[in-house]
This record gives sequence, structure tokens and C-alpha cells, in this order.
Amino acid sequence: MRETYFNRISHDLMLAINPPQATLVSFLGCGAQKSGTTALDSYLRQHPGICLPSRKEIHYFDNDYNFRYPKPNYKKYHSFFDFQAKHIIAGEVTPSYMYRHNAIRRIWEYNPNMKVVILLRNPIERAYSHWNMNRSRGFEDQPFLEAIRLEEERRYKALPNQNKRFSYIDRGFYTEQIRNVYEYFPRDQVFLQKSSVFSEDPAAVIGEIFQFLSITPSPIQIKNNIFSGSYARPMSSEEKDLLLDIYEFEIKSLERLTGWDCSEWLN
Repeated sequence: MRETYFNRISHDLMLAINPPQATLVSFLGCGAQKSGTTALDSYLRQHPGICLPSRKEIHYFDNDYNFRYPKPNYKKYHSFFDFQAKHIIAGEVTPSYMYRHNAIRRIWEYNPNMKVVILLRNPIERAYSHWNMNRSRGFEDQPFLEAIRLEEERRYKALPNQNKRFSYIDRGFYTEQIRNVYEYFPRDQVFLQKSSVFSEDPAAVIGEIFQFLSITPSPIQIKNNIFSGSYARPMSSEEKDLLLDIYEFEIKSLERLTGWDCSEWLN
């Protein structure tokens, strides 16, 4: 009896650490922040065969506390998902995964067959949207230009960690982040799209994502204003010119990496 008990405990522990493939989360919306990931999460929830957690942004793989031991216990991660017989695949959307240095490697260690969905927004617009979000939530009391000038100082103060909250500029350097993704996942496991294309025709892009996830398409109900946010004021020409100077080389590098035409981002 004693041996049976301990064998069962050992078996349960192994399942928690190395879950069976059937219950593995198989896709993630990894970014970029302020690039339509809330809309992505909302539309994916309309598919009856997709199991998503009760809320967006689990932040499991970018939380160092979950990886303080060599073998993480994924039982905590799976507790966010209510796996049911109707579900074909499971996934979640946490946009900071692409940005956090260690998250992609941790995702690969969890499931090397993971499919990764990435939406990218004009980094100039993304930075301004990020600042507006922080301002509206009471996290930022500096004007936009001053917040940009303070970013490097704030980044140094956060070391050895990344400063997720005040990373207005840093998050927009997509090329390095995507190359990190490609270090761990082959390109046929990565879906890349501009957020502007997604907002213009969400049904078409969601259809492409369903196909990418190898799941039977399901009609979605288009939601009005799901991509819109309220700004105190439009970006000024001075602010835009500064960010154009910062991002011009990065945008051209992204074009070479992806084959996209991002010339509209430079206008």
C-alpha cells in the first residue's frame, strides 16, 4: 500500500512537470503590445474549439518566479485553462512574451511545437499608444517627449530586469525580437501580420490564423471600436519626427527580415 501511494504521487508529479501532449497549450499570441492583441484574444474566443483562459495575459512565461527551479511545474499554468471535450486546441495571448528576453526560450522548453502569432504595429504609433495607456492608468506623469528622454535612465534603474512599463521605444525594435523567436521556432510555426491589416479586415486575418492553427474556420462577429483607444491629443509633428529618426533604420531592417513594405510607417 505504501509503495502504491508513493508511486501515485511520483506519477502525478511527473504529469505536472511533463504534461501529456493532449493537454499542452499549442499556440500563443506573443505580441506586440498595443498592436491589436486584445482584438485577437476577443475574436479567438468566438471559436468553440479553442480553449482560452478566463482572462487575457496570463504572464506565465515572462514571470521569473515560475522558473526559479530547474524543472518548472506546469500544473499552475494549466490551472488557467478549463480543458473540455469540445476543445481541439488551447492557447493564450500575452503580448509581452515576444519582448521579454527569456520568455521565448521558456516557451520552447515547454512545447517546441508551439505556434506563435505576432501582430506588429507601426512602432511610432505603438510607442505613443503605450504612453497614452500608462498615462490613463496613472502610471505616467511625464509628457511624451520627456518620457522618451527618460526611458534609458529608467531602463538602467530596472537592471538586471527589463523595464516593461516604460519601454516605449525599446519594444518597437521588432527585428531583434523576431530573430529571437526564429532562433527557437521555424518560420512555419510563426504567423506574422501587420496590425493595420488586421484592423482593416479582421475576418480575413482571423481566417488565416485559423488555417495557421490547423483548425476548422468558424465565423466571427465583427466588433466595432475594438481597435480604437482614446488619446488626450494627437501626436505632434515634433514627437513624430523624433520617433521617425529613432526608428527609420529599424523599419528598413524589418522590411528586409519580413519582406514587407513598411513605407507607410515612414510617412
